[in-house]
Amino acid sequence: MHVYYCHQATPSEQANAGFGVEFDWDVPLLSGYPFTFLKNVADPPGPGRFRGFDTPEIGDIIRRLQYDAVMVNGWNYKSAWQAIRACWKSGVKVAVRSDSHLQTPRGLFARITKAAVYPRFIPRFDACLAVGKWSREYFLRYGAKPARTFLVPHAVDNDFFRSEAERFKPVRSNLRKQWGLEDDALVFAFSGKFIEKKRPTDFVRAIHLAAQRSSRIQGLMVGDGPLRGGCEEFARNHNVAVSFVGFLNQSQIASAYTACDALVLPSDGGETWGLAVNEAMACGRPAIVSDKVGCGPDLIVKEKTGSIFPVGNVEALASQIVQIADDPTRPAEMGAHASRMIENYSPIVAVDNLVQCLKTILN
Repeated sequence: MHVYYCHQATPSEQANAGFGVEFDWDVPLLSGYPFTFLKNVADPPGPGRFRGFDTPEIGDIIRRLQYDAVMVNGWNYKSAWQAIRACWKSGVKVAVRSDSHLQTPRGLFARITKAAVYPRFIPRFDACLAVGKWSREYFLRYGAKPARTFLVPHAVDNDFFRSEAERFKPVRSNLRKQWGLEDDALVFAFSGKFIEKKRPTDFVRAIHLAAQRSSRIQGLMVGDGPLRGGCEEFARNHNVAVSFVGFLNQSQIASAYTACDALVLPSDGGETWGLAVNEAMACGRPAIVSDKVGCGPDLIVKEKTGSIFPVGNVEALASQIVQIADDPTRPAEMGAHASRMIENYSPIVAVDNLVQCLKTILN
């Protein structure tokens, strides 16, 4: 196995991607496997544009090394098509993984274009790797063969987050005090970029409404981005019990999940999955998500691992927050269910399913 990267993001690119602060990830991402960073000849290079990743050498690499199969992540950037076309020309099996789903808002022109173009190339893939139920539906909608569509779920390092939650558990009270949260409060957390698709303002408004019905409800907002100022202003003007802790890197993010009782992800359909939900569940926390969040059909079992509300309906979100907070034992019970559920969405499961895919397409 060999992994090829078409770009290495700089700290400033991370900030421009919506994180709001410059940083490098503080956990090892390149250890334990062979990899190569390809030469990105794009001008300018970087994410967000089809031509931002342009690595023509990948074609020669695939032809020269005669791989049995190549897995490509998505197809909305030039490097992906350079790899896919090289596989087709060289007779190399190509598996394409995607988390796109049909709930993402698209204009009429985009829908017509996809309906005309996607069925011309998706059926040609030797395997379509879906991250969940909605992404499987997406592949099938555009002509993927059911027998060649495999679930390779979105996953985080569950063991890492579980052990980190145990590490922070003894200092949960101190964490709450540090962030201005009451020891006996029912704390609901938002974790992510403060950008439009994440709808962070919905979270602040919902906490405001919910706290009017139960004074024990408080909010914790983790992250940064262009909408943070507006959220802080609303909280300040309406005296909302929400603490803003800023960006937390991977070595510290579990502290926020440990301090809270449940996660809220109010994103719109641009949230093709929502890995914060995986992280929270691995830490033993349930989640409330909107009905447009990609992981909802897979990870949320009503009244077991969390709940689902209509996107943009702040009143419904507030009601679900209050419903969970009404029974102080409920978050822990739901968190236990969530912890068991997330075992089905682990790196081990993803690898096992990928191996089964390879056995199928290489026979």
